[in-house]
Amino acid sequence: MKVFVGNLPIEADDGQLRQIFEEFGSVASAEVVRERHSGESRGFGFVVMHDETEAQTAIRELDGSDRLGSGLSVNEARPPRGAARGGRSFRGGKSQHSRKRQRRRRDKKHKGSWGY
Repeated sequence: MKVFVGNLPIEADDGQLRQIFEEFGSVASAEVVRERHSGESRGFGFVVMHDETEAQTAIRELDGSDRLGSGLSVNEARPPRGAARGGRSFRGGKSQHSRKRQRRRRDKKHKGSWGY
C-alpha cells in the first residue's frame, strides 16, 4: 500500500522516513520528493508498505504526530491528477480528420465576409 506523508521538514531524508515507518512493519520503499534543480525537499514523500494492515496502523498512529519536529499529515496515497484517462489526451471525441473538415466548412461559409 502506498502512503502519502505531508508536512515533512526540509531536512528530512529517505532514511529517516523509512525508519519511522519500519516501527509499524516492513517497508518496500520510502522517498522524500525533492525539487529537480535545487535538490531541496518539497515537504512531502511516499512510503510503500508490503502489508496493508501495517500501513493502516502506521497511518492511524503517525497522522498528526510530531515526528521529525512537525505535525505529519499521513494518509493513503491517491493516484495523480489526470491519471484516470489512461495516458490518452482528451480531444473532445472527434478525430483529427473530422476537425479539419469542420474548419474547412466554417472557412468556406465565412469566405465572403473575410474579403477573399
